[in-house]
Amino acid sequence: MKGIVQAKLNVLISGGTGTGKTTMLNVMSRFIPECERIVVIEDAAELQLKQDHVVRLETRPPNIEEKGEVTQRELVKNSLRMRPDRIIVGEVRGQEALDMLQAMNTGHEGSLTTIHANTPRDALLRLETMVAMANFDIPSDFMRRYISSALDIVIQLERMADGTRKLVSLQELTGMEGNIVTMQEIFSFQQTSIDEEGRVHGNFVFSGIRPRFMDKFQVAGIKIPSSMLDPSNVEQV
Repeated sequence: MKGIVQAKLNVLISGGTGTGKTTMLNVMSRFIPECERIVVIEDAAELQLKQDHVVRLETRPPNIEEKGEVTQRELVKNSLRMRPDRIIVGEVRGQEALDMLQAMNTGHEGSLTTIHANTPRDALLRLETMVAMANFDIPSDFMRRYISSALDIVIQLERMADGTRKLVSLQELTGMEGNIVTMQEIFSFQQTSIDEEGRVHGNFVFSGIRPRFMDKFQVAGIKIPSSMLDPSNVEQV
């Protein structure tokens, strides 16, 4: 995770309610260098960033006269004028998804956000649906290409039967094949058993595929052991 953040990959954290998306976002934000300027956009202040150069923006509901509302989309658009190195959106759930993708595609690399979805593929479909809510007449093929060029990584979280929360899949977006966004799974969690106390046991299994983002790791001076991507390297948890 540290390498993914320091290499400035754009990350979408996906999962259902209570799967630990905000916790994962908090953990990953700790690896952002102190020298970078970060704009954080949330409904309510949940993220706990420790860096010095952090600008926090929060939405505001309308008053009893239905005035004064500040939406996430307005905040995302205004954040681009604040010269951020990275933008962190607590959760995309509406029209602001389009502006977030535009930010990722226009030099704000290393941006992070979360979305409610049960699988990485569902996360991309939901993101496309949110962009359609912005009421721009954008062809679906073009929008999928836009998503594939903006995002680098989709992290899928899941709440297990024993209540623990685990990262169950890390997938890299690799481009387009026809009108379908292509992804490759770098590693996944495979459940093997449940013990007498109800605890889930399993393995983190690597696919053996060399991620394309390894080139960005090299540029950023990030070194990882070659054995880490060996499919025979199984980490038990």
